[in-house]
Parts: sequence; structure tokens; C-alpha cells
Amino acid sequence: MHRNGPKRDIDESELTVSPPEDQAAGVTAVAVALKRSVEEMGVIRTARTLARVNQVHGFDCPGCAWPEPTGHRRPAEFCENGAKAVAEEATLRTVTPEFFATHSLAELSEKSGYWLGQQGRLTHPMVLRPGDTHYSPIEWEEAYRLIADTLRGLDSPDEAVFYTSGRTSNETAFLYQLLVRSYGTNNLPDCSNMCHESSGAALIGSIGIGKGSVSIDDFAKADLIVVAGQNPGTNHPRMLSALAAAKAEGARIIAVNPLPETGLLGFRDPQTVKGVTTGVPIADDFLQIRLGGDMALFQALGRLLLEAEDRAPGTVVDRAFVDAHCAGYAEYEKHVRAVDLATVLEATGLSRAELERTAEAFARSGNIIVCWAMGLTQQTHAVATIEEATNLLLLRGMIGKPGAGVCPVRGHSNVQGDRTMGIWEKMPEAFLDALDREFAITSPREHGLDTVAAIRAMRDGRAKVFFGMGGNFVSATPDTAVTEAALRGCALTVQVSTKLNRSHIVHGRTALILPTLGRTDLDLAPDGTKRQVSVEDSMSMVHLSTGRLKPVGEQLRSEVAIVCELAQALFGPDHTVPWARFARDYDHVRDAIARVVPGCAEYNSKVRQRNGFQLPHPPRDAREFRTATGKANFAVNELTWLPVPAGRLILQTLRSHDQYNTTIYGLDDRYRGIHNGRKVVLVHPEDIAAFGFSDGDPVDIVSEWTDGTERRVENFRLVSYPTPRGNAAAYYPETNPLVPLDHVAKRSNTPVSKAVTIRLEARPA
Repeated sequence: MHRNGPKRDIDESELTVSPPEDQAAGVTAVAVALKRSVEEMGVIRTARTLARVNQVHGFDCPGCAWPEPTGHRRPAEFCENGAKAVAEEATLRTVTPEFFATHSLAELSEKSGYWLGQQGRLTHPMVLRPGDTHYSPIEWEEAYRLIADTLRGLDSPDEAVFYTSGRTSNETAFLYQLLVRSYGTNNLPDCSNMCHESSGAALIGSIGIGKGSVSIDDFAKADLIVVAGQNPGTNHPRMLSALAAAKAEGARIIAVNPLPETGLLGFRDPQTVKGVTTGVPIADDFLQIRLGGDMALFQALGRLLLEAEDRAPGTVVDRAFVDAHCAGYAEYEKHVRAVDLATVLEATGLSRAELERTAEAFARSGNIIVCWAMGLTQQTHAVATIEEATNLLLLRGMIGKPGAGVCPVRGHSNVQGDRTMGIWEKMPEAFLDALDREFAITSPREHGLDTVAAIRAMRDGRAKVFFGMGGNFVSATPDTAVTEAALRGCALTVQVSTKLNRSHIVHGRTALILPTLGRTDLDLAPDGTKRQVSVEDSMSMVHLSTGRLKPVGEQLRSEVAIVCELAQALFGPDHTVPWARFARDYDHVRDAIARVVPGCAEYNSKVRQRNGFQLPHPPRDAREFRTATGKANFAVNELTWLPVPAGRLILQTLRSHDQYNTTIYGLDDRYRGIHNGRKVVLVHPEDIAAFGFSDGDPVDIVSEWTDGTERRVENFRLVSYPTPRGNAAAYYPETNPLVPLDHVAKRSNTPVSKAVTIRLEARPA
């Protein structure tokens, strides 16, 4: 079943650079998607599988969390990178016990994450015991006993860490947190800690709920859409269709980003005649902002909007909304009127004309949506920045009306659903009370460890077991050397996975790999019934997902089954939670969700509607703001930005177009013109010359920190690129070692990967 053999590893000597492209998607994207899919799945499997992606009776794409349209769905309701994600999961390549017998851990540790991922689907549970040089097979029941015995042997449940990836279904997430809280800890770090935790922290304070307030239908009703710190062409390509449709209805789109991202410059929709031939320019304005300057931009816009209100009273500030629904307006007004625009110009790198043109667009637009992603959330002042963007919407009365609102665009499919289902280290008391009533357990109330705190605990010996429900923890987290040492210090590491990754190679003294079904896989109940799971997208829509492909091996088990079977081994047959019943029939899980999770009443019936159902959102639905003041809150923040030290650059880490999070599909970032390699650093040509380098020179990247420490990654190629002066960009996870564990956002503890001070050093001759 090992089709076509594994791909060879990365050879950076083959790296080539060409001019960036100015059009995204189109026929090329279709050709690449089909080529990759056929390579992994074959022709027939490709046709059958892609036809079901994001369809009503199909499966949810395992890539991003962009929502499906509520009306007509096109036959190809997926993008190039969605096809790559499906091909990765539905591949015919397999990693069997024979593979592990052939490849030692020492050998695998020399391979890149790209090579590891290309080997195929895991087929058997595997164990690595102390002193072993190779993983070997283990029976499921023995694996469960090993985990249960280790957990029972800890001095405290808080010595265990239970991580969750965004691809976990709602049913699994609910049961997983139930297992963890039944065990006695709130140590439930998840991938949201590393991406949109800043969004949640800001929005909870501003509007009372940490989720976006728009739906997919709002895009067609918007007059102005701001896309800040986000690259839809690579990270959420189906968003380009929504933006193109909004433009067709008259919307103005403003892109705010340090890099000119191809998808926002031009979009060729391969499912339309015009898209194939000419394409559509997406962004009407491109504000090429300096890294860390977004907060200054939003505060300056607040000042300019207030000055526009002075010139034409009653036309800019929505006083009816502000007076009825907001608190803190007077303090906000006083603060932003004093913002120094000269400082803003220095912080942003923008011109006064660009600021005024953007403020005018805000002032004259009746419906405004502000979208953002990691470019905003992974800054030291991320929470304050998002509060400032929200301030602008409050000023204009843009919460709780059609075609307007906040839109944090989540990265991983169902990362938002995980949080709804209780995957959070500090769930509110009301949720825990409902959980305890339903299952006659006593959930712990002390807050648990988030991702950064979990790494610190493992590093310091305070956490001794790591359990990963999906994901690639080692490659997703910052401070690679510290994270790897932390995991190696654990007594036990467990990874529930579909494919091989770096986190299987960096292991505790004992390590387990538990192979699981993916979104594309058929999940059969004992009576032969096809089972379905549910997920939540970026806009609070919950719907079913049904895999159809025959699993690559008989040993694969669903995530629901793994959680329930482990729980039975850990708690015994007399536990108050009906684990065996949940494992047999997921409808029972959904019935429990309906009784515990707010907004999920009648879950089983509503999720079976054609488009599923939308969870309640009080600000959106009724302009109800469940904050401490009972109103939406204007925030007041000291203006913070990132000056560039002399002779230095500010680095942001980012994805290639050929990767999704830590999964590297291939070696071509064709939109940026990078081919056959990944170790590049994108720098403005004038900065390259000022530092005495030439385009193409090999350099080491050294990050510098206020405590005097330095970190280094070696042998990167300089690429001349139209970044702002003083800024640079490079791919992760290759640059994760440059980011210390303690370099985190205030109030959210999210690793700050978009603000790293670096210098470039020439490689020794």
C-alpha cells in the first residue's frame, strides 16, 4: 500500500528564487492540487474524496476553519491547500511496524519534519520503552494500561499535561476534557494558546465573548472589509471567494500587512470564466505597515474619526449606539485625541495621506468588518492591538448589525469548537458546574497550564506526563531546544496521531504512538452504522462531518474510542461517566453536550440540519454585552510599537504556501517565488545592501534579547523582497529556535513570533 515510495528529504542546495507572483489560485492552483492528490491517493480515490470535501453529506476539510456558504455549494468547495491537506490524510502511503523496525530513532532524528510527514499514515500502536532504539508494536489494551498505571502513579494529577490540536472533533474534545477533569486537573493547553488566545482575551473584555461576531453572509453586505495581519491566499484561500463576492456587491477592501500577499493583490477563481482568464484585484488599498505598527494605525484612525465627527457632528460617531451600549467612551476619546501622528507615521511606516484615506473609508462606510489573524495576535501588545481595532467598530456602531463586526479568522479546523467544548485551562465556573451535575464528578477549580506554562512545568520537572491529542507539539511551539528537553524529561509521552511527525521522535523515557482515524476515514459503529462527528467553524456554525474512506489499517481507532477506552482503563467499570455507551454511539455524546454546553440545546437535531446551526452570540444577536459593566467596553491603551535598533531587523515567522501550520506539503512557496527549499530570510534590498550583503548570500540569523542572550539558526539564504525597511520574514518551524519561551504577549501568554529582533551574520568562508 506504500504508493510511489517516500519523497526524498530537503536539499537546500537546490533552492531557487524567482519573482513573486501577482495572481493567486487560477488554473495553476487546480493543476497543483490535482497533481499532489493523485500522487498521494491515485486517480479514483482522488475523484471520490475531493468530491466530498466541505459538502453537506461529506467531511469537513482538515485544513482551515473558513466556513462553508449557507446557500449553494459549488462542486469543488475546497482550495488548493485544502486539497493538499486531504491528500496528506487520505494518502495510500503507510507507516507500519516494519517501517519502525527498519528505521531507528537515531536515524529518524536526522530527518526533517517534511520527510517524516511524507512517509504516510500510521497503522499500529507503537511503544518505545527505556533503552529502546526502535519503536515496536503494542496492543491497544496494554497501551491503555501503561498510560493508566503511569497517571495513577503520579503524586498529583497536575503532573500530567493534556494537549489538544485543532482538528479534534467536538465529540472528542468534549469527552477529552471530561476525562481530564474526571482525573483531577485543568491542564488542558491547546493550539489556540499559540494563535488566537490574544483575540479571545481582547474580545471577552471588549464585547463579552471571545468569538467573532460575523457570519459568512455578512461579507456580501459589507461596505468596507479590513484584512489585517492575514494572508488569505495561503492560509484561508476560500476566503478570497468571499472577498471577491463582496467586491462584486460594492465593498471596499483594505489590506494591512508588512508583505504584499499575492491573494490580496489578485485572485483567479478557477470556477468562473473570468477567474480563469483575467482574475479579480482584491485589495483596493494596500497599507504596507511595519511589524508591530497595527496598534498605532488603529489609534490614529480613532483620532482622525473623532476629528471628522468634529467637522460634521452626528455623521461619524454612532452616538446612539455608544450611549446605549458602550462604557468608557469619554476616556477613550480623551486618549486618542492626544495620539501623536508623527509617532504613528514612524511606527507604521505609512504616509499621512494613507492614514487619512483609510479614516475616510471608515467614516463613510455603513457596514464595516475587520478581519485579522496571526499578524496581530502574535505581538507583545497583541491584546491591546485587537482592542483598538474593536474600539473603531464600537465608535461606528458596527457590532450587532448585518454586514459588520469583528472577524478573527481561526487557523485550524475546529480549533474554535475545541474551546466551546471545554478545552481550556480556565473554563468558567458555570461550565464546570454543569459538567459536575451531568456526570456526578467534581471538576477541579484551580486553573491549569496553558501551552507556555506547560512547557515550563515539564522543563522544571513539575509535569511528568505529556498526552497529545493530535498536532505536532514540538514543531508548533517556540524555543525548540527548551521544548524538546522538556519533553525528553517526561516519564511518558503519548501522541494520538494520523501521521509521523517530529513529536514522535522527541519523546519521554517511555513513549506511545496511538494511530487514529482522520476526517476522511469511515468510522463504523459495532453494528456497522456509519458514525459522524461535528465541528465548529470560524463563524460559530456547527455541522456534521462524515468520512467515507476505508481506513488504511484495521488497528486504527477513532479519537472518541481512544478517549473512552483509556477512561475505562483509568477509572474502571464503575465510573459515573458512561464511557462505553459514548464509544458505541456518538449521539449519546451529543445529548450530553446539549445538556452541558451553553447554546447547544437540541444539539443532535440541529446539527443534522442542512447547514447545521449557529451558536448564540449575544453581541451579534441582541447587542447584549456580558462584560463586567454590562456594556461593550472601549479600551484605553498606551501606544506601543517596535522601533528597529540600528543595524538590526525585526523578524516575523510565517508559513510557506506549501505548508499548513507544521505540516509541510512541499517545497514551493510559488506566490513568493521560493522553490525547492525553505531556509530563506526575506529582506528589503536596501537593507541587504546597507548590511554589506548581496542577494543570495548565506547568513546565520541571530536573535537578540534584553537579558543579553542570543539564539542562532544557521545557513539561511538572503532573498531580496519588498518588505518594509527594517523588517524581515522567514518560515517556521525552522526559525522557532529564535523565539524564547518567555517572549509572550501581555495578557494572553501567546508566543510572540511576529516581533523578533535579529541581526544577520555572514557565514564563514
